[in-house]
Amino acid sequence: MTAYAIAHLYPEGRPNDEVIDYIDRIQSTMDPYGGRFLVHNAPVEVVEGAWPGAVVVVGFPGIEEARAWYASAAYRELVPLRARNMAGDLVLVEGVGPDYDPSATAAALRAAAGATPMA
Repeated sequence: MTAYAIAHLYPEGRPNDEVIDYIDRIQSTMDPYGGRFLVHNAPVEVVEGAWPGAVVVVGFPGIEEARAWYASAAYRELVPLRARNMAGDLVLVEGVGPDYDPSATAAALRAAAGATPMA
């Protein structure tokens, strides 16, 4: 099942040489694991709450590939280039399949809580 690396980054000012080097080299760290950018620093449209910073979403064939990429020597070598220049949060998360039914999840939650469906 597809998995994602999702980063919420807080850049300060214009990208310096280290950040540019990180951006230039990042794809080569993901290639062996099937990682591909889906969102990369595109403008965000805030529709609820506040969302400072930038968003990056990378898709991987599965959670094991995402974990292997994150732990890889090639990626770990690049991390300081970014970390010295911007704060950020990164999560790895597994996606849902094409047959995912949120109603089934709601029913399971209701059953666990002993609740009844709302009319």
